[in-house]
Amino acid sequence: MNKKFKILSHLADVKIQIFGKNEKELFLNALLAMAEIQKGEISGEKKKRQVKVQSVDLNGLLVDFLNEVLYLGQVNKEIYSDIEFEKFSDKELKGTLFGQKVKSLGEDIKAVTYYDLKIKQEEDKSWTAAVIFDI
Repeated sequence: MNKKFKILSHLADVKIQIFGKNEKELFLNALLAMAEIQKGEISGEKKKRQVKVQSVDLNGLLVDFLNEVLYLGQVNKEIYSDIEFEKFSDKELKGTLFGQKVKSLGEDIKAVTYYDLKIKQEEDKSWTAAVIFDI
């Protein structure tokens, strides 16, 4: 599967459709989409951060994961574009985020929402999701 994500038009927010051959790749591609939307002025300094998220189900895990990454990025002035998972299930993930320091962010994402959230496994066993960012 070559397509990782696409940014869709949405009234006041940003909606993305994400693709992955499995759930891990789906989460990685959601991370890439968020980094693309934020497009900051990179300062060049590479960073690693630990992330651990638990939730009630896969839908909640995706939203909680992206919100945690958003929080870490805002607090540390960083954008993350890769993750190495140490643990991954439908209700919990743990891993190392890889990113860079930024001088400023392009688009300011306020939150990742549950509104219109859809995650599903396709007939070919690949995964898709639709997520809306509040901007």
